[in-house]
Amino acid sequence: MKFLLDQDVYTLTARFLRDLGHDVLTASEIGCAQATDCEVLAAAQRQERILVTRDRDFGGLVFLRRLGAGVVYLRILPSTLNAGHEELRRALSLHSQEQLRGAFVVVEPGRHRFRKPRP
Repeated sequence: MKFLLDQDVYTLTARFLRDLGHDVLTASEIGCAQATDCEVLAAAQRQERILVTRDRDFGGLVFLRRLGAGVVYLRILPSTLNAGHEELRRALSLHSQEQLRGAFVVVEPGRHRFRKPRP
C-alpha cells in the first residue's frame, strides 16, 4: 500500500510500515512539513496515498468537507506503540488500499474502527 505520513507520526511507525513492505513517504520528504491539514490531504490525494496521522482534526475534513483519499488516525502513545502497531498491522491485513480510499480508520491498541462517509 502507499502511505503519506503526517508530521506527527512517529519515526518508528514509518520504519514499521516500510518493514512490512509498504511504500511510505513522510510529509517532510515531499515538502509539506509546514503545510496545513488541507494541503497535506490534497498531497496524499494527488499521489493516491492513504494519509496516516495522529491528528484527530482530520476526521472533520473527511466527514464534513469530504476531503482526502483516506485517513488512518493512530490513537497511540509512545507507551502503547507496540500494541498500536500490531493493531495497525491487523487493520491493513483486513482492508485493501481500495477499501481504505475515502475511509477514516481509527487505530488504537487492541481495536480499530473503519468508517466511510455517506455519499
